[in-house]
Amino acid sequence: MTPVRIPALSLVVLIGVSGSGKTTFAREKFAPYEAISSDACRALVSGDENSQEASGDAFDVLHYVAGKRLDRGLLTVVDATNVGRDSRAALIKLARDHDVLPVAIVLDAGLDVAIERNRNRPDRPFGDGPIRRQQAQLAKSIKHLGKEGFRQVHMLRGPDEIAAASIVREPLLNDRRDLAGPFDIVGDVHGCLAELLDLLARLGYAVQRDDEGRPIDVSHPDGRTLVFVGDLVDRGPDIAGVLRLAIGATASGHALAVPGNHEAKLIRALDGHDVKRTHGMAETLDQLAVETPEFRAAVRAWCYGLVSHLVLDDGRLVVAHAGLKEAYHGRASGRVRAFALYGDTTGETDDYGLPVRYPWAEDYRGRALVAYGHTPTPTLEWVNNTICLDTGCVFGGRLSALRYPERETVSVDAARVYFAPAKPLVAPATRAVDELRIDDVSGRRSIETSAMGRVTITAEDAAGALEVMSRFALHPRLVPYLPPTMSPVATSRREGYLEHPDEAFAQFAEWGVPRVICEEKHMGSRAVVYLRPARRQAHDPGGAVYTRTGRSFFSPAVSAELVTRISDAVCAAGLFDELDTDWLLLDAELLPWSVKATGLLREQYAPVGAAALLALPPAADALAAAASRGLDVNVLAARTQQRLTNARAYDEAWRRYVWPTDGLDGVQVAPFQVLAAEGRTFATVDHEWHLGVADRLVQVSPDLFRPTRRTIVAVTDDASRADGVQWWEALTEAGGEGMVVKPLANLTKLPQGGLAQPGLKVRGREYLRIIYGPDYTLPENLGRLRDRNLSRKRSLALREYVLGLEALDRLVAGEPLWRVHEAVFGVLALESEPVDPRL
Repeated sequence: MTPVRIPALSLVVLIGVSGSGKTTFAREKFAPYEAISSDACRALVSGDENSQEASGDAFDVLHYVAGKRLDRGLLTVVDATNVGRDSRAALIKLARDHDVLPVAIVLDAGLDVAIERNRNRPDRPFGDGPIRRQQAQLAKSIKHLGKEGFRQVHMLRGPDEIAAASIVREPLLNDRRDLAGPFDIVGDVHGCLAELLDLLARLGYAVQRDDEGRPIDVSHPDGRTLVFVGDLVDRGPDIAGVLRLAIGATASGHALAVPGNHEAKLIRALDGHDVKRTHGMAETLDQLAVETPEFRAAVRAWCYGLVSHLVLDDGRLVVAHAGLKEAYHGRASGRVRAFALYGDTTGETDDYGLPVRYPWAEDYRGRALVAYGHTPTPTLEWVNNTICLDTGCVFGGRLSALRYPERETVSVDAARVYFAPAKPLVAPATRAVDELRIDDVSGRRSIETSAMGRVTITAEDAAGALEVMSRFALHPRLVPYLPPTMSPVATSRREGYLEHPDEAFAQFAEWGVPRVICEEKHMGSRAVVYLRPARRQAHDPGGAVYTRTGRSFFSPAVSAELVTRISDAVCAAGLFDELDTDWLLLDAELLPWSVKATGLLREQYAPVGAAALLALPPAADALAAAASRGLDVNVLAARTQQRLTNARAYDEAWRRYVWPTDGLDGVQVAPFQVLAAEGRTFATVDHEWHLGVADRLVQVSPDLFRPTRRTIVAVTDDASRADGVQWWEALTEAGGEGMVVKPLANLTKLPQGGLAQPGLKVRGREYLRIIYGPDYTLPENLGRLRDRNLSRKRSLALREYVLGLEALDRLVAGEPLWRVHEAVFGVLALESEPVDPRL
């Protein structure tokens, strides 16, 4: 086999005359859909893959599709002759426009072989002339392909070598997603060796020295890796010492590094180019002049081998000297390297003669944390999901590092001013932590989540959510989380039932979830309780109790009273101290149902019951009288009597969940999950712990809090499942709404990939009358209801769930309000998606 090594993300251009075997090669060596054929594009636009007059349109299509694939980060192969320089130039430009490497694979099967193959194809009766001209063009092109811009050129000669070739995909040099850390990312050192050693000691690193006592390597007892953001050289007192340490640590694998613009300039100087000895270059060259030629060569080689940026930890972390916008992450081009080294400049200079840089971080919306340096600032500031670690050590400031994934920063003071800055250090222009912008949530967008990757929000759904959030919801500061919709269980096979525990237990068994917890489903309104210290602002009373759409249940005064009562109970139960927090977020139900649904009751449920109970008894009496006179109305009478029985059951069902309240008198809260507190979320803590916390609140204040009954079921054990079914039957026969079946372990990753549903609701027969109407149990109605598609509802529930988890993670990490609100808003937007009304 002949290995053909190509970058895993690249534009591969197959080059060869007609009949050289390009299409066969593309089909056999690449995955389906990776190759785009010019012949196929001709067929698309004209109906004839050999129509040369359609070539212009065909290549427009080919370039468009290839561009879309490259936008999505997919390897793309172009199957066309590409023997002409102009056609190749267009593809090289396409690769550069999408910041990927262009790769040429030349298939030279031989002129005789190509001619013979074309003679055997009746759809190509154009003779030998075009083949000979293509072969002549190819012969002229081969030696110039590298100069044209192809980063790699692979030659395959003869049918045997072409057939024996194997494609080997190699990650780009910047692709280190396999390295998960933990990392300690150090800002611009600029030759400040003493401060670097001080910082390394603070970070827990041991320094190894050579026989002369010079630092040459580092290691960490916890296996942490050091990462330099570039600009190790120029200006400082011991540039050679810093380089010696960095070169040794990267060689041993204890450190990583990206180049800075000062390293790029140093390469040119060491290569003998005429480089101005400004901005500290004189210090570097003077210090290296007293070192050995071997050391200077090692410095040059090390600097030259540094890659523009590094993508680490499965794409969650990007390190680049001047930062990097999301579109350039993991890409390779001159444009990407220039941005990583110098940032994005406006083309202007400031009053100090320095380039004015575009504040790219203010517009950054990426999933990856970007750590960078380059522009010195007096303090460390998070801007969206980015941080600049250059705190001007060489100018008398500090040398700083970011501990990842902890997101903690460590800094040491500079011993003195080593180099006078061209302009005073100023803090970066940052977005206020509580500033929200319309473009944070409007339009079509994708939200990155750690649990499930990207979740897409359509522009239409976003518009609907924007109206609800802006007109009715509380201030986003008081709504850091929205709960997901709950998926119902699969339709029951049992006669007379629409939902039954059998299907819930079977589903979790199929997912590989061994134990579930069955929680009583309270017939109330889903409520989120946010307890936090008052911020002394009119719109922030210190917390909130709000609905699934972010609205307050009560007036500001009553809401503040409820928050105070719940907070006092949490304090009395010792939870604030136990969790070491001054704020808490709880998921709960607020009872009675009528607190929120009074309008719905008056306008929908009560009128249906009243109308039925007014109309049906006289009808039943009239039919009974008619039957007594010998009229054949038995079928109609029986049906009417059944409808009357159903109507009475319906009226009893909704009334069961309604009782009078006065202010907070009669109001109860049924908490069932602790969502988050200072420094942590609780999605991976089992549900027994969460309900144990709820039990403690019930003990402290039984009038305010309602307990949640539950039972645990082993889904693969017949006896345990039977006990679970019996528990549900007793619960629903006593008037309960039903239960929610959840993985006992809480957040559960499935063996086959993805996440298990956070819960499946199994509602009782009588409660479902409220949802589907008094007569839903009649066979003809139940049959229609059984035919329902759960896949869309389950997909929606899972997407809302992971967005909720993402909001909690961002909240706990102390991210800006807009970042938390982005995920919260996404949940509300997904609520606008249409689903089967039978669900």
